[in-house]
Amino acid sequence: MKKSLLLILFFILAGALLLVPAKPVLVISSREDSNKCYYSAAGYRNGFIISYTHSVNKGRVHDYYRSAKKDELELYKTQFVSYGAGIPEPYETVGAVFTAADGCYTISNLHRIFPKLNMAVGLVANHSINIGDAEIPLSDFFPAQTGITLEIKRVNLADYIRRHYHG
Repeated sequence: MKKSLLLILFFILAGALLLVPAKPVLVISSREDSNKCYYSAAGYRNGFIISYTHSVNKGRVHDYYRSAKKDELELYKTQFVSYGAGIPEPYETVGAVFTAADGCYTISNLHRIFPKLNMAVGLVANHSINIGDAEIPLSDFFPAQTGITLEIKRVNLADYIRRHYHG
């Protein structure tokens, strides 16, 4: 009797552990289809880079993000080859540092906090995400013009196993 009760308790606890949202991950999801989403623990732990071709100056822009307090995202650095619309000016952020080297401009110490990042996969922008050493075109996951959201969430282990991106 005790053995079967312990076995039942074990399965209840194991099931609960699989269903409790506890694992922090970067979630990349379609705004149109909530079932189409991907999880990255590395994107949460080590940050990620969103890269795109600027619509005006046609140069590549690299925006560096990491997780911040309260499961938010922090844009902490941007790199680009030429100024264009939407590129921040260093004076817009207290403490920002501007550097220029090897034909590339960098603005660091941006400390811009977002609860989530909403964007659309561009037709011409060639959006990509860098997680670790891998650069993955967002068009590998979503068709062009799909609205997507990147955010930090805590997910349950069962869902993480099902949706984890192994790239």
